[in-house]
Parts: sequence; structure tokens; C-alpha cells
Amino acid sequence: METHDDSAGAPGHAHLHDHEPNRRGRTFFWGGLGGGALLVVLLLTHGFGLWAGRGGGAQESAALVHQGERIFVPESSPLRARLTVAAATAEERGTIVTAPGVVESDPARTVNILPPGAGRVREVRVGLGDRVRRGQLLALIDSPDLAQAYADNDQAAAAAALAAKNLGYQEAQLRIGAAAQRDLESARSEDAQAAAEYDRTRARLRAMGADAAARGLGRLLAVRAPAPGTITALALAPGATINDDTQPIMTLADLSVVWVTALIAERDVAGIARGQEAEVTVDAYPGRTLHGKVLFVADVIEADSRRDKTRIAFQNPDAFLKPNMFATVKLHGAPLRRVVLPSSALLMNNDRTSVFVAVAPWTFERRSVQPQLAEGSEVAIESGVAPGEQVVVRGGILLND
Repeated sequence: METHDDSAGAPGHAHLHDHEPNRRGRTFFWGGLGGGALLVVLLLTHGFGLWAGRGGGAQESAALVHQGERIFVPESSPLRARLTVAAATAEERGTIVTAPGVVESDPARTVNILPPGAGRVREVRVGLGDRVRRGQLLALIDSPDLAQAYADNDQAAAAAALAAKNLGYQEAQLRIGAAAQRDLESARSEDAQAAAEYDRTRARLRAMGADAAARGLGRLLAVRAPAPGTITALALAPGATINDDTQPIMTLADLSVVWVTALIAERDVAGIARGQEAEVTVDAYPGRTLHGKVLFVADVIEADSRRDKTRIAFQNPDAFLKPNMFATVKLHGAPLRRVVLPSSALLMNNDRTSVFVAVAPWTFERRSVQPQLAEGSEVAIESGVAPGEQVVVRGGILLND
């Protein structure tokens, strides 16, 4: 039997077997090189931060532990050295209510002036803001009503004079027996009626501010100031026609005394009473503080603003307080015993103020509190913390989420 040597007879096959190991070697070489580089990068970057994140979470969980609504600080936590806890104390503190306010004229010293009658405005003698005295002429009106009142008065005066003359004549005739008693009684009745009508027409002229003895241009309707004060509103001009005598033509206010009306929030109404001390400041006079007492506390809360109107009266001889000025009002109430905390204990969270209170050794819970006005480095607390409770007074921000 013949045998054939394949390797000798096929040189091409021998060449293939010689190069195949070299390709595999290069593949293994480059793959190992890339894997090594990746391993070095991972070691240098700590797994692109993944390993470091796991380590940081462990440290944080060791610093504090959340137990529902409470926070526990473990013994090994570094926060223990940075937290200061102290007992809440109670002190006598005066209550202070701060509220916005506005300067207003005293309603008892404000007059809406109505025209005594309809007519055309002939002349206006004052302007807006003018100060006037009692009885001063404000305006002249050519009024048909006044003209009719003068005509009625002239007619009544003539009738009264005639009735009085007739009465005298009848009395004289009766004395000589030329008249009957009945004629005398009739004359007396007519005289009384004429006198009454004359009194009525003169009274009407007085009510319209007119002089019964005036003649000519003096018979124009005069509008006079009923009291001293300042013209704060004016609603007429020369040539204007007045048809409605129930509408004010001007407003007169005596500003020698004004009111500051404080708008007290509904939650503070219980601490406001008549006679309470008040401090008022206005933006127009910085550094100047007015002191007064509450004269009036409204019994009704304003429906739109949910505030109570509380008024303080001030003497205003030089008119430095002007109606519609904005003011800031501080009302001082009777001293009350309240919890006092350092201002460093308070934490602001959106629209509420809170503190951390120890409910067990190194276990804290957040409490919402209602602080009053701060005095120096301390704040009086109206509610939320009881005297003697342990409160975090420094470092509470470290427990704040």
C-alpha cells in the first residue's frame, strides 16, 4: 500500500498553519492591553464616582437617622459636637401688635355741603384745599327756588301788614260802637294767619342762608361755610347748573384733629382694647413717632380684608398729618408670660417658622412656632413650645431637610 505525505505535497497548507497562531496572539495582546487600561481608569476615578457615592451615603446615615417624623443623632455622629440644646425659658413680655394704618379726617368734624336749592352757579369763591372760617362765603347761585322764596316772603310781608292794619281799624270801630264783635274776631284771625305765613317765609329764607332784607343782587343764593376747616372735595364750577339739591357740592373737613385708622388682623383682635397705648409713624416724617391711645375698636370685621378698624385720634394744629397718608401702628398690650428663645433657634421654612425640640436623648422633632416681635437677640414665642422643653438653639440648620 502506498502512503502519501500531505505536508510535503501541499506547501500551501503548511503556510496556513504557520500564520494562524500569530493572529490569535495579536488578538489576545490588544484585548489584554485595553482591559488593563480600563482597569486603571476605574481605579483612578473610583468607578466614575459610584464607589464614592456608596461611601458618602454610609457617612450620612451615620450622621443622623430619620425615625418617621423624628430625627435621631447617633453617638458616633459628628453632629453632636455642633448642636447646642437649652431649656426654653418663660418671661414677662409686653405684647406688641403691628398693623398698617391710614390717616383719615374725623367723621364728626367732616361736613358734606349741600346746595340750599337748585339753580345756576354764578360764582365760586374758594378752591380745593383752601382753609375757610365759619360763615365765609363759598359760592353764589342764581336760584329760581330762592327767587320764589323771596316772592313768597314779600307777599307774606304785605299780607301781614294789611292784616295788622285791618285789625287796628276793627278795634277802633268797636270802641265807638261802629263794628260788631264778630268783625273784630275775624280781623284777629286773619292777622294771626298772615303773621304765621310771614314767619314761615322768613324761616325758609334763613334755611336757605338768605337775608330777608336783601335787595337786587343780594338776593342770589349764598353758600356759606358751616364750620371752620379745609375744602377737601369740590364738585361745582361757575356756570354749572345744579338740578339735584341732595348731592354735595363740596366737602369741608376740620383737620385740627385727625384719626389714624389701624387695620388689625383678625388673629390679633383679641389683644386690642380701648385706651391701649399706640405708637404711629408715617413715611413722610421718618424718625418722628406719635404717641396716642386707642379711642375706638370696631365691633365688625371688614368682610373684604378680614381686618378690624381701630382708630387713634391726634391733635393736628399744623396739619402735618394729611388724610390718606399711610402709617405704621404699634399697639402695646398688657405684659404676658411667654416663652423666650434665642433668635438662632428659629428656622425659616417657606411660609412657616419652626424649631427642633428634643423629645428624647438626642432625638428631635420639628415644631412650628408663632414668634412675636424680636427684641435684640431673643424672640418671644406665642405658641409651639412650652417652658422647660429642650430646644436646639444653635446648629439646628444641620437637622433641617
